[in-house]
Amino acid sequence: MELRFEETLSAVADFVWGWPLILLLFGTHLFLTVRLGFMQRYLGRAIRISLSRESEGEGDISQFGALMTALAATIGTGNIYGVSGAVLVGGPGAVLWMWLTGVFGIATKYAEAVLAVKYRIVNDEGQMAGGPMYTLDRGLGLRWLGVLFAIFTALAAFGIGNMAQANAITEMITTRYPDVPKLAIAIALTIGTAAVILGGIKSIANVCEKLVPVMGILYVLGCLVILATEIDKVGPALRLIVSSAFTGQAALGGFVGAGLREAMRYGIARGLFSNESGLGSAPIVAAAAQTRDPVRQALVSSTGTFWDTVVICALTGLVVVTSGAWSGEGMTKASLCSAAFGRLPYLGAFVLTVGLLTFVFSTILGWAYYGEKAVEYLVGTRWVHPYRIAWVIAVFVGSMAHIETVWTFSDIMNGLMAVPNLVSLIALSGVVAAETKKHIAKE
Repeated sequence: MELRFEETLSAVADFVWGWPLILLLFGTHLFLTVRLGFMQRYLGRAIRISLSRESEGEGDISQFGALMTALAATIGTGNIYGVSGAVLVGGPGAVLWMWLTGVFGIATKYAEAVLAVKYRIVNDEGQMAGGPMYTLDRGLGLRWLGVLFAIFTALAAFGIGNMAQANAITEMITTRYPDVPKLAIAIALTIGTAAVILGGIKSIANVCEKLVPVMGILYVLGCLVILATEIDKVGPALRLIVSSAFTGQAALGGFVGAGLREAMRYGIARGLFSNESGLGSAPIVAAAAQTRDPVRQALVSSTGTFWDTVVICALTGLVVVTSGAWSGEGMTKASLCSAAFGRLPYLGAFVLTVGLLTFVFSTILGWAYYGEKAVEYLVGTRWVHPYRIAWVIAVFVGSMAHIETVWTFSDIMNGLMAVPNLVSLIALSGVVAAETKKHIAKE
């Protein structure tokens, strides 16, 4: 019975993350890129603004803090294991499609944040609250869709943002260090999570402002060192990535056409899953930023997709493809990562282990806030503190339990989040364009 349930759940997840949703998401990326006049050209200005920690208006946290919290939730196992999985099934070409979702997804992440700040409210505790649920409610008058989005977000948060991540940390440590008791890991992780999230968004942002830049820089430098040791393989790997993205060279079977389809499907799907552009999660924290202008915060938010996919996922993809291990028999995501990073003794294993640990823990912190605001929208601020306690308990449970189905169920909820969010983005694209034009006229 349990096996049948898992198979059914897996089939539903495949359906949700099938071609219709992938094309809708990527199509929205392209539509908004054109509709907003290729706003990616403002990336340099966006990065400069994002580095400022000064208050620019009403809000709970700095623009930099909002970006780091969003990146904390976004940068996770998908940046390492997700990339490896895409290459395994879709071949090297999947890396280019993943990269393209990042380039065009910048416009979608920007539009989400514009709407989140424009339609945010001040709750009964004097804090900012915003995101797709408020955009759907106040911008389109579709409260029922806002409620659906909030339900999907709350469910996804406890799964892929909490229990699944806690389980991944435990499995990671016990696999590498079998003598470490699982209970000790669970207790340490639970205490660490409680110490951060019980203080609310200011505490979460304060930790993320310190953790995310360090973990990102260390991982990027580690990847660059690994690539530098075999620099002669980088050029051929890049040519292989580009050529197989359009001609098809899947690692697993099939004729050329099948290889092309798999490269596109898994590259786009993993890219979207990694950077979350279009899913509606990041704008929830963007709404808390201290900003005087929706566009300025949106520019800051858009850089998250650049760092997550255009930089980090791309470097992971290069490390994996240059290793050549992706074409071997019997490879799994974990074994491919180990083979790719293990080429450089000691440092490679260190980069992989520390990268996974910090990426996963930061995801728990970032998603705590997403779920909290979804619950607040549904039942009010009085439930926020009980929610945080439940979140801490769920971390402990996730660390100890076998929760394979939680990953699958969370995938479904994550995908369903995108549908109402995309409705708001397409329907209100004119509002985003008008806000952008007004801001540019003032500059």
